[in-house]
Amino acid sequence: MKYKQNEKILQLTEATLIVGIDIAKYKHVARAQDFRGIQFGKPLTFENSFTGFTSLMTWVESLKMKQGKTEVVFGMEPTGHYWLPLAYWLIDKELKVVVVNPAHVKKSKELDDNSPTKNDVKDARVISRLIEDGRYSEPNLPKGMYANLREGMNLYDQLMKDLQAVQGRVHQWIDRYFPEYLQTFSEWEGKASLQVLRMGLFPDEIAKCQEEEILVEIRKEVKRGVGIKKVRQLKDAARSSIGIKEGRDLARLKLKTLLAQYDLIQREIATVWERIEELLQQIPGVEEMTGILGVGEKTIAAFFAEIGAIENYDHPDQIIKLAGLNLKLATSGKWKGKTVITKRGRPKLRSLLYKVILPLVAKNPAFKALHHYFTTRKDNPLKKKQSLIALCSKLIRILFVIGKKQVAFCPEKMLKDIPHFRLQEAA
Repeated sequence: MKYKQNEKILQLTEATLIVGIDIAKYKHVARAQDFRGIQFGKPLTFENSFTGFTSLMTWVESLKMKQGKTEVVFGMEPTGHYWLPLAYWLIDKELKVVVVNPAHVKKSKELDDNSPTKNDVKDARVISRLIEDGRYSEPNLPKGMYANLREGMNLYDQLMKDLQAVQGRVHQWIDRYFPEYLQTFSEWEGKASLQVLRMGLFPDEIAKCQEEEILVEIRKEVKRGVGIKKVRQLKDAARSSIGIKEGRDLARLKLKTLLAQYDLIQREIATVWERIEELLQQIPGVEEMTGILGVGEKTIAAFFAEIGAIENYDHPDQIIKLAGLNLKLATSGKWKGKTVITKRGRPKLRSLLYKVILPLVAKNPAFKALHHYFTTRKDNPLKKKQSLIALCSKLIRILFVIGKKQVAFCPEKMLKDIPHFRLQEAA
């Protein structure tokens, strides 16, 4: 993969046909030019379908023959998910596909006509001009098990959100119809509690129900640990309940439906995670990565789902940039602005790293020591959040080395960043 702009520009020669494509949901627009910016032919509008893709290739081949070109570069904006079918289709045909930053398209569309007008034909032209200037990047689209891993983690995250929504609705039901319930069962998701809820009884019905009948239902899931004493506590709470007594028929149905959704989502989560674990076993270095105190399989699965194969990267700084953790600074003359992270790239990766670094700083002695050093050193001490961001980048470098070499995490090597530790080691 090429990252320097000069190298990108040099990839475009006199024999290269540059095709800029404006992506939409139903119809795309393509425009062609050479490496000097000279346009060829009229814009092509084609459907987001196999027939449309075939018409694009026919159009491109005719332009190549007419203009004497032997190579072609397709460029597009990574707009939502609409660009993926076309990108994968072109890559499967071993054609070069690049992407341009949507922010660059928006900021540079006035250069040709000095007008903020926006339309699909103009955007396709702007995209091709950005490619001409070398302002593009090669997409790192996951393939094979990494594509499966990304889909699996997306599904896992969606199921967890659905589970949280159902949990909140069940909790709301309890607060409305039996607010004293959690005085008996501190967690309604326990096996014994779920069995009681599945009975679908309201407080006055529980108060009238026989103790043995409730205990029999609990014993179907919990053989010991919860006995008659717990049942009596539940009945005592039910007798003095202030829960709502109206709308019971459909409220009972609502609880039954919510518990069915809860059970279904829990089973689906277990199934998806089992498949994800199978994929993780095929990735080199995962065992060593999970050996880091505070880093679990879910963290590593989400990490690889975002970055894909680590072999695609030559340096950890590329992953840091992908996460939007690289620094930016604004200066002018003697004025020096504030240094902040760019927040470009993949926000899910950046969020994952920040969420992981918090428990690492709390539980992992090496990260805790480095965080203490960053925030207390005499020269250029960092604020706590700045230190956490620096440690996120440090974690990326550690995972990168482990993934490349399959070596165990060594806290001593990491702590060499602390001057007094280096002096102790030298002594």
